[in-house]
Amino acid sequence: MNNEALMQEGIKTVRWTSIKHYIYLGIKRGFDIFVSLIGCIFLIPIMVIIKLVSVISRDLHPIMFSQNRIGKNGKEFKFYKFRSMIPNADEALFKLLEKNPERKKEYELNKKLENDPRITKIGKFIRKTSIDELPQLINVLKGDMSLIGNRPYLPREKEDMKKYYSDIVKTKPGLTGYWQVNGRSDTSFGQRLTLEQYYSNHASLRLDIKIFFKTFKVVLLHKGSK
Repeated sequence: MNNEALMQEGIKTVRWTSIKHYIYLGIKRGFDIFVSLIGCIFLIPIMVIIKLVSVISRDLHPIMFSQNRIGKNGKEFKFYKFRSMIPNADEALFKLLEKNPERKKEYELNKKLENDPRITKIGKFIRKTSIDELPQLINVLKGDMSLIGNRPYLPREKEDMKKYYSDIVKTKPGLTGYWQVNGRSDTSFGQRLTLEQYYSNHASLRLDIKIFFKTFKVVLLHKGSK
């Protein structure tokens, strides 16, 4: 086979790979819309129940909160979640880390705290059951997120992501993902970045289906949920 034929073969391979990628993205977006529409219907009664429990617990603050998070290609978006922490949780975190060097070391290593004192009573339950993640269905419906993807990182975590950042932001963040079904809170920040870099570089319909069904097992068994 001469050089011209090899070049033509290479072009065909690139074209077919590109077509397969767009087909994958189309199927993924269609599934995202279908599931998030159904999910948002069930989200309404869950919101009512959480609000009632919060009021009974004398917590009159909003049950949902929004935050800026890093999306695909580094574009920031408003991220929604049921509030599982006290109001002004970020401010409380900075004060806690400033006063407690051991806690600061733990947070710098894992970007989370074991037995976080900011978590409310109802917050512990909705985190354990992953209910706190459900408002992200709104982000999925809007197109900011996908059902399957990487964790939506905080803008302040960009610097800590270092060499992993450019790979991780190649895909939309997800409601669940490769990290969540392979350790979740039982992994360090560095291990999480490695897992999510792998997903971004190997994202496919087959891998997404595997993660989707494995998520049910992880949620039901409460693996790594804290």
